[in-house]
Amino acid sequence: MCYHRHEVMEMKIAWIGTGVMGSAMACHLQKAGHEVKAYNRTGKKAEALQAVGIRAMKTIADCVADCEVVFTMVGEPHDVEAVYYGEQGILAHAPKGAYLIDMTTSAPSLARRIAHDAHDFHVLDAPVSGGDIGAQKGTLTVMCGGDHADFVKMEPLFSCFAETITYQGEAGSGQHCKACNQIALAGCIASAAEALTYARTSGLDPKQVLAAIAKGAAGSFQLTHNGEKMLCHDYEPGFYIKHFIKDMNIAAAELKQMDLHFPILTQVQSIYETLREMGYDDAGTQAIWEYYQSKQN
Repeated sequence: MCYHRHEVMEMKIAWIGTGVMGSAMACHLQKAGHEVKAYNRTGKKAEALQAVGIRAMKTIADCVADCEVVFTMVGEPHDVEAVYYGEQGILAHAPKGAYLIDMTTSAPSLARRIAHDAHDFHVLDAPVSGGDIGAQKGTLTVMCGGDHADFVKMEPLFSCFAETITYQGEAGSGQHCKACNQIALAGCIASAAEALTYARTSGLDPKQVLAAIAKGAAGSFQLTHNGEKMLCHDYEPGFYIKHFIKDMNIAAAELKQMDLHFPILTQVQSIYETLREMGYDDAGTQAIWEYYQSKQN
């Protein structure tokens, strides 16, 4: 998956944000022979990576010191802003000339602002798709914005945890592409839940229906990977509902600026806000099944 060792020089890397996906991605870089330091707001999550040779750091300043590349993968746009700016932020402590790569799903406007403010750095916005499974297997999709020469330089690192690596254009373009992904995802996961709810309500065996349709023209990642989880009420988060709501809100804000209205996205936003009220904020997105089942009772 990663480029051959003779094709990419070992690098000193800082990884900030060791959640469900970030920790797996940092481990892929470590296994590829790079020197990786990690920081997480909840220190124990970073400390857990020490078992594979990743050094856990107490502060962002210590984490980015002497690093050639800094990856960030945190929760919300305001978290991205917090780790980049301020006295203890990346821009204040990373070595000049370092590559700063934000893989958080964040606002395009924030990606452009960081690129504008980071005059002495190489800045890329590079959100990913593929969830926890893709992160663990190293099969993610990367959608990158920024300077093309910087993208080419960092592509060997992306290949350590991604199969599909795309360049989308100037700063902010990666985030725009991820918004496209989340708009498509909203329709796919809702339609998967609706199809399986129809199957159960009509008296069919939903598992048999899933086997019949998942590989046909209606097949999707959501049917294949989350359909079975829905039927088993397995809501362990590969992708948190709270993060999906954040992503849809980002897309909706961009749509408003474009004077566009997408009814499917709006409806799925409403469904997930209801799930949040039902207490599923920290569940995986497949818990949308509970919304549809609640409507059958």
